Amino acid sequence: MIKIYTTPPCVYCRMAKDYFKEKNVQYEEINVSGDEARIEEMVQKSHQRGVPVIEINGEIIVGFDRPQIEKALKLAAQG
Repeated sequence: MIKIYTTPPCVYCRMAKDYFKEKNVQYEEINVSGDEARIEEMVQKSHQRGVPVIEINGEIIVGFDRPQIEKALKLAAQG
């Protein structure tokens, strides 16, 4: 399961979503803009308030870090 915590104006969030679409990877988008409960959930997981925060099978990636995302996706496919 992949979750991506985003805000509408975030360029890196759009890049991450475009990357997942290009790779045909399904994800759940969580818009944290103005949603204190979702912001708190994201901060609990990442210890960060910046977006995107990407969760791939429990692994947390802050920002659009393509090599880290690809590594996590490969591990998820193996498990």
